[in-house]
Order: sequence, then C-alpha cells, then structure tokens
Amino acid sequence: MIKGLTITPPVLGRISIGRVIQKDGKRLPAKDDQFTITSQVQNKDGWINHPLDEKLRVRSEGKLRQIPVRMLFNDPELNLRAEYTLFDRQTGRPLCVGDGEQCQRRTSKGVESHPCPSPDRCPLAQGGACKPYGRLYVNLSEDDELGTFIFRTTGFNSIRTLAARLSYFAAVSGNKLSCLPLQLTLRGKSTTQSYRTPIYFVDLTLRDSITLKQAVQDAQAIDSELSEHGFDQAALEEAAKQGYVNSCFEIDSDGLLDVIEEFYPAETSDANHNLQKQGYLQNELATHNVNSIEQGLRQSVTALS
Repeated sequence: MIKGLTITPPVLGRISIGRVIQKDGKRLPAKDDQFTITSQVQNKDGWINHPLDEKLRVRSEGKLRQIPVRMLFNDPELNLRAEYTLFDRQTGRPLCVGDGEQCQRRTSKGVESHPCPSPDRCPLAQGGACKPYGRLYVNLSEDDELGTFIFRTTGFNSIRTLAARLSYFAAVSGNKLSCLPLQLTLRGKSTTQSYRTPIYFVDLTLRDSITLKQAVQDAQAIDSELSEHGFDQAALEEAAKQGYVNSCFEIDSDGLLDVIEEFYPAETSDANHNLQKQGYLQNELATHNVNSIEQGLRQSVTALS
C-alpha cells in the first residue's frame, strides 16, 4: 500500500445543502433549504445532479429534505470523520489538522505533532482560517452496497448532531448501526447570531413510521442473517480503519479546492494572506520564506505550552 495516501470509502456522489454562486465577479458559497444529490462530474454550471436526486425528489413532492440512508460501518467514527482543519486556500492542501488536543502540522521538516488548543485559542486560526471539517459517508443504493455518497460540512450544528445520533443509535442497537433503517433529515433553527433568520443543519433519524423497538429488532435479525451468509462486518471495519490511518492527514485529498470554494468565503483568503506574512502558515511553496514560517510556528507552540 502506498503510504501517505488516505484510503476512504469509495465515493459515488455528493450530498449538499449549499451551492456556489456568482456575485460581483466572485464565486461565493450560498446556503440552501434542501438537499441536493450530485454526481462527481461538473460542467460550466456546476455539479451535475445524480439520477437519485430526481428519483427521491419526486417522492418528496418538491424539496428534498429527507434522504433514506444506510451506514456502512457499526463504528460511528468510521462513518463520520471530523477534525479542526486549517487549509491553504491557494493549493487546497490541509496545513494543520487537530482534534482539540493534538494536531498534525506541515512544516519544512515534514509533518510534526503539536498541541491543539482549538481554533478559539490558536494563533494560527485567527480570522476564521481554521474550522471544524466533517465528512459523513452513507450508502444510498443497493446497486453498490459498498459505495457511498459524502456529505461535507463545516457546521458545528451538523457535526455535533450527527456525532450524537450515530453514537446513540450504535449504543441502543448493540453496535448494529449498519443494519438500522436511517434517514438524513434537514432541520432549521433561528438564533440570535443568525439574526432570527433560519439556519439549516443535518440530523440523522429513523425512517418514517418505524419505531426504535422495531428498528432494533430488525437490525438484530439482519445482522444474524448476514453472518450466516459469511458476511464479515468486523473485517470490513478493520479495513476501513487501516485505510484512514495510512496517511498522517486523515483527509481525502480529492476535490479539496472545491471544498475551499464552498465552505471558506473569499474574505478569509485575506486573513490567510495576513497570517502568511506573519510567518504562521507553512504551505511549502517556493515563494515563501521557510525560515520565517518555522520561527512563527515555534513561537506559536511555545505560547501554547
């Protein structure tokens, strides 16, 4: 296996609740009040919708706000990956990835481990340069039972809610998460910070008309049937774990420039530029002064300790 290459679940398409629009000559992210399921192909107008989008939209009579899904893994953390991530907006490469305790950071000497104080207290994260970055992998079709669609988000509400639901469903089902009939549900709420306008986040619930008791009973039966036919769920989960840890940066490098465009507004590029001038960011481009960047990183680590 090639080291340094993150092996993620095979992705067949994307699930989003936002899009990129043109405004004043700039491409800017815009939120939406419904799901969109796209393929991995783009044209001049953006991402091309996946056939499943139209199929599910007909059932929902217009706006797509619920998507039936199946988890690939019983371990919640294999389905949902989330870290604090500092991206280089010019290249789309992750510069620093942390969990609030430890981080992996690119330097001229390679990838180094440092304390991660979270974005609120980290000098590298000033100006909104570092955000939580979550990826949820779900199966939507029985045509490819090991293929997934990926939902990417930098929203605390979605990440926190999905993490809680996955943990709860895994617990009550006796770690039979992959056998539960689930659905992604779009929810809205208003807060003082949103100036009373609705903001939308993604939740994970049981499918309509299915009780928790029935879902758990069915999950136990499905798991037993799969085992009888030789399906090895534990081996699948171990393979997924090994794929994730094959790289220091547990982030799928495919399409990261699109991630930057969708989740990091253009104004944060000015903040990143200022940080680069101060020597806080290391992006390995020849036009940067490596020595000053290393010095800035050492200063930031000293301040944290």
